[in-house]
Amino acid sequence: MKILYLTTVLPSERKTGGEIASQCFIDALKQDGHKVLVVGYQRQGDVLLNSLADEMSVGQRHIETGKSKFRACFWMILSFITRLPYSSAKYYSPAYKNAIAKLLAQYNYDIVILDHAQLGWLLPFIDKKLPIIFMAHNIEQELYREQSEKTISKFWQYIYKRESRLIQEMEETLAKRSESVWTFTTHDGNYFSTINPDTRVFHLPSSAIELESPTTLRKNCDIGIIGSWTWKANMLGLKWFFQTVYPHLPKHLSIQVAGKGAEWLEGRYCNVKYCGFVPDAQEFMSQAKVIAIPSVSGGGVQIKTLNAIASGSAIVATPVAMRGISDYPASIKVAENPKDFATYLIQMLSLSHKHTSCDHKMTDFQQINLLWSHKRRENFLADVKYAVKNFSRNMGCGV
Repeated sequence: MKILYLTTVLPSERKTGGEIASQCFIDALKQDGHKVLVVGYQRQGDVLLNSLADEMSVGQRHIETGKSKFRACFWMILSFITRLPYSSAKYYSPAYKNAIAKLLAQYNYDIVILDHAQLGWLLPFIDKKLPIIFMAHNIEQELYREQSEKTISKFWQYIYKRESRLIQEMEETLAKRSESVWTFTTHDGNYFSTINPDTRVFHLPSSAIELESPTTLRKNCDIGIIGSWTWKANMLGLKWFFQTVYPHLPKHLSIQVAGKGAEWLEGRYCNVKYCGFVPDAQEFMSQAKVIAIPSVSGGGVQIKTLNAIASGSAIVATPVAMRGISDYPASIKVAENPKDFATYLIQMLSLSHKHTSCDHKMTDFQQINLLWSHKRRENFLADVKYAVKNFSRNMGCGV
């Protein structure tokens, strides 16, 4: 089938969890033999060294609000003028609209996939006869409602409540207009199924490159933490860790934190090293005896949890970090209470030492985690294949 995949940011560089999730579906669709054209923005300043033939850029955009400077004010004004959510106004442009109109006029597509609720403003420009699949990464209105409840500023309470209300309207409109809604967690699936009965839950696989040989990397720290800390939900988790978990940990343990946006950690704790951006996230996780994933906010599946499992390291995570991931391997401990989180870290460090290989053979944790990751990937590919086949049969499309 010929599929037009409309997204916010071209995901092939896999810079964020959302981009990784999108690319998982794109790769699965291509592997099943479908022709997929991906349309979206490039990040401002990004240069695609190997431009893909099946990707189409509609221009460059500042994506993260924190880096957009005065543009954030423009987007907010545009949001009020157009009555769009702020998170949609960021992606609104005549260039995107015109590109879609031109593509739909020139080519016959079997399906349009709208990736992210923020692109709901494109709906009026898509032929009503053309089947649509809505890819819901999260229940967006829940995330903004949660932000409104956590802030004490009346101004930001108003902004977040407005965003929650407007994005909810967009999510519901998309779900009703679409022939099917694809979600990543049972929680999200249950919500959207009340709006659209044809809602499917997909268990995303790890996007990490799996170990091809039974070798082990040298462990260079006790506890590793990695994330994109410019994202507010992630930063809340990192601060929760250092404010509530860290005091319960022995000070001789070495802790390394990787990812942009946590410069405030530099020199603050004697046993903590801030690494900043690391070129290979998977290598960083593989070199930690235990990975801590202290998420306290957010929705959808957390991709770094899946990649941490594929790294072969032991893991201690919060329930929020494990959303959408059930039947996880024995190398993972889950704790919500800070003291319990610290206790599990110490316990898993002891277990990690016992499971560490000194003869270049795969550790027990690596074997367990890789088997789990392989099975999850196979199930995901089969689920996508079945969903498209069933969808095309119901819509009378050619496969």
